[in-house]
Amino acid sequence: MAETRVIVVGNEKGGAGKSTIAVHLVTALLYGGAKVAVIDLDLRQSTSARFFENRRIWLESKKLELPEPLSLRLSEDDIALAEKSDEEQVAGFEAAFAKGLAECDFVLIDTPGGDTAVSRLAHGRADLIVTPMNDSFVDFDMLGHVDPVSMELTKPSLYSLTVWEARKQRALSGQRQALDWVVLRNRLATTEARNRKRLEDRLTALAKRVGFRIGPGLRDRVIYRELFPFGLTIADLSPQVRPVPVSLQHLAARQELRALMHSLGLSAYSGETLLAAQ
Repeated sequence: MAETRVIVVGNEKGGAGKSTIAVHLVTALLYGGAKVAVIDLDLRQSTSARFFENRRIWLESKKLELPEPLSLRLSEDDIALAEKSDEEQVAGFEAAFAKGLAECDFVLIDTPGGDTAVSRLAHGRADLIVTPMNDSFVDFDMLGHVDPVSMELTKPSLYSLTVWEARKQRALSGQRQALDWVVLRNRLATTEARNRKRLEDRLTALAKRVGFRIGPGLRDRVIYRELFPFGLTIADLSPQVRPVPVSLQHLAARQELRALMHSLGLSAYSGETLLAAQ
């Protein structure tokens, strides 16, 4: 069996679209034939964990079978665990992580919108870090600082330093393959072209400085929100699975997902077979 790959979806800023990206990556990997474990480190909100619980319940109610991941929790009561010590949270993570490594091809970890001990630990275990950001300087501020007068990049910011530490941990552990970091420009705005170009220039400069690649994210489409209550993504839609009306916009959303998988180096799981079949 090939070595299990660990994907961490991270950004210390909330509302950047981490869980949306996470559930779409998981379903694309599943349709590509991979065994996938999911660990949700947002112990209070647990968006990804709830998404896949919705999936299980909806499929049972419809008597349908679709690929499902191995959902791993840190405890039987994650909300209670959120109030406990870092040591207890780390112990729960280590147990879940070990099970995912032993049983799956991929372990995908969805992290909270903040700095926690267990999130830092997860980043240090990553082979690939995926950082979605909204297309604005509000989100960019978590990655890098700009001079308020010249608007030139001045230095990396908090989350960039977190990834830098993760890279150091990986190097010290003796792993040969470098940590791959991809920043996704998520929910791209259709207007404000001047501000978008200004942001793009600073992001490109920061990418060269701290070492990440820039990839395409997912636009702010209604379909991504419509399918959440069912635990479904656009990869699941078919003549048999159609809980909402299908439109041409859904085809564009599928193309976005395929482009996302390619940008992350996961071309084998890009869903092209699925797209051709439907």
